[in-house]
Amino acid sequence: MKKIALVVIGGLFSLHLMAQDKPVWKGKFEQLDQVLPTPNQYRSASGAPGSQYWQQRADYMIEAEIDEPTNVLRGKETITYYNNSPETLKFLWLQLDQNINKKGNEDFGGVAGGLKDSITTMSMQYRVRPLEMDAGYTITSVTDKTGKPLVPMINNTMMRVDLPTALKPNESTTFSVSWSFPITDRSMYRLSREGYEYFPEDDNRVYVIAHWFPRMCVFNDTEGWQNKQFQRLGEFALEFGNYQVSLTVPADHIIGATGSLSNPESVLTPTQRERFEIAKTSFDKTVLIATPDEARAREKTK
Repeated sequence: MKKIALVVIGGLFSLHLMAQDKPVWKGKFEQLDQVLPTPNQYRSASGAPGSQYWQQRADYMIEAEIDEPTNVLRGKETITYYNNSPETLKFLWLQLDQNINKKGNEDFGGVAGGLKDSITTMSMQYRVRPLEMDAGYTITSVTDKTGKPLVPMINNTMMRVDLPTALKPNESTTFSVSWSFPITDRSMYRLSREGYEYFPEDDNRVYVIAHWFPRMCVFNDTEGWQNKQFQRLGEFALEFGNYQVSLTVPADHIIGATGSLSNPESVLTPTQRERFEIAKTSFDKTVLIATPDEARAREKTK
């Protein structure tokens, strides 16, 4: 009987509201959600850039090297960061994505969900991997443009660099970071978008490298610093900028990467350079710059 009475009362209440010509609302409306911020001069109600929209910029000069015998990637970079915002910045945030694989990472045990009555071997390796392998960044140094050390604060997959002098609007600052990390064995651990596969019959390795260099977090008008922890399955926006990258790898390797190759004469054969030129204007078919037969020939020697 009580249930019926509640339904009737609820129904009458609804009819009463519908019968009013102009409902009277008390209090202020709240945004339906936080997908779009309140419109201002930086961003319109649609989310499109406003009349005074701004965006930060980060330029990188990177030198990196893969040491095949130890499967370690070492690098150093110089970052020039441009503050185009109206804010004065006392510190900068960088992403350290490789630390998602580091021992003691807060993500330990949570990659494939909680414990269940049954568990696959793949799920088990995710849970025990911090005990079986080294991974994550070793930050060798962080220095300003004069070489003076800066003291970083590393919080898992994020690194904050305090600036000795606050960065005012329309100013830029330059600093350098040196780092290294062990590349993971993808035949055992598929933890992130990097790793190597070893072929013992010819003592060779193939590498896939992503999320590999410390990079600037986004700073924008809606969130400030986007410095949430990397949780493996998420993706990041990045600031636009210019990249000058020098990669040193074993001589029998061929690199596939984005960008414009600046020294084809020293890393490609004359025939491969001809294919490379053809590929620049071929938009309807694939051009193999390094063929499978050439790859097999390279595998025979170091």
